[in-house]
Amino acid sequence: MENLFHLKENGTTTRTEILAGLTTFMTMAYIIALNPNLLTNFDTGSALWNGVFLATCIASALAMFCMAFLANKPFALAPGMGLNSFFAIVVANIAGLTGMSYVESFQSALVIILLEGIVFLILSVLNIREKIVEAIPLGVRLGIAPAIGLMLMNIGLGSNVGVYSETGGPFYVMRDFFGALTPSVAQTNMGSGYSTMVLTVVTMFVGVFVIVILAKKGVKAAVLLGMLVASVIYWVGSFAVLGVNPFASLSTASFVPPFADMVETTLFKFDFTGFLQIGWFTAITLIITFCMIDMFDTIGTLVGTASRAGMVDKDGNMPNMKEALISDAIGTVAGACAGTSTVTTFVESASGVEAGGRTGLTALTTGVLFLACIFIAPIAAIIPAAATSAALIYVGVLMIMGLKNVNFDDLDQMVPVALMLISMPISSSIGHAIGIGLISYTVIKVFSGKAKEVSALTYVISALFLVKFFLIA
Repeated sequence: MENLFHLKENGTTTRTEILAGLTTFMTMAYIIALNPNLLTNFDTGSALWNGVFLATCIASALAMFCMAFLANKPFALAPGMGLNSFFAIVVANIAGLTGMSYVESFQSALVIILLEGIVFLILSVLNIREKIVEAIPLGVRLGIAPAIGLMLMNIGLGSNVGVYSETGGPFYVMRDFFGALTPSVAQTNMGSGYSTMVLTVVTMFVGVFVIVILAKKGVKAAVLLGMLVASVIYWVGSFAVLGVNPFASLSTASFVPPFADMVETTLFKFDFTGFLQIGWFTAITLIITFCMIDMFDTIGTLVGTASRAGMVDKDGNMPNMKEALISDAIGTVAGACAGTSTVTTFVESASGVEAGGRTGLTALTTGVLFLACIFIAPIAAIIPAAATSAALIYVGVLMIMGLKNVNFDDLDQMVPVALMLISMPISSSIGHAIGIGLISYTVIKVFSGKAKEVSALTYVISALFLVKFFLIA
């Protein structure tokens, strides 16, 4: 392990790296079931759902193995949220435009992901993506980690946990529990879901406080232990308060991987004929859109998480950035071949980094667990979302600490950072927030007589984002 990952040089141990990998896995295991749900319109049990499920596990694992052995970085990869929803919309639009079935449209849309991945692989090998990273002004880079922190907190306190009941839903913690003003109003609005909401809130905040206390005591596995404590609380509460067995799904779960369904529906099922039916302009526009979102989501996650972990130099550059970007590109190509949407670096990697992960052994551990989920997905599915939220909230708080590096007396820095801080959690897109930050930075510099301080590549990227926002959004 030492020869492969240089653990001592990076100030870590095998035990710490494995625990960090397990922590990352627990915070992002939700994607294993959620991705096929989104890409198949929740057609659970269908051949396409089974194919996407296996593709999610396999492509994610392959991408993480590349990250481990090529870049030696602790970042985890999987089909990106937001990009998978956009992919599902594209599939539906192709079906409406051409009259093809959903599965045929899905196979046509996979061509877009394949071409995007190949483009990224070429750009990464030629160091063009790395040059784009360097073109992001230092002030904007400093704001990426805190903005990601706010987005993580927004996910943890909001969209990560939705409660349903006979009165509707989903109901969320900040909007519907704390936002309801009084418990009586909340109870009326949520109906029978109110008890689940209370259990969710208790689980979430107990988990956060356990993590914080353990972290203050110097416990390396604080995040993982906090999630385990939160999970136990939720499981006990489900039995005692809700009268629900949280392990009931295990009794009917299948542990046999549906490889036949994957071969039938997604594995190397590229429909180039169907792809050409959507028209060249639409096809090129879609490829560019996927490229821009994926590129800046990945760049933002890598820069933000690496900054928090102290894995960047004085200029904000991360060593082995090229290899990390190549791993991301390989993941996208592998995802297209296996049958899923764009594979990208996950912001939840921050939880493993906070648990002490510093090398590729963390990514390798998470990748092995994803691969194991081909056989044990039902076990991963019993981790309550509220426990995941506890980890996301805690890591989000820590990432906000990066604001101390921003010069608040310099409007050239502060305004782009402030806009990123608000736009990232609202849009749920790291890439869009970086685009807004770059555009605002460029505009301020130009109209304050400092146009020469902006690099040519920054101008180009800002212009591309303007085109994306107003013409192909």
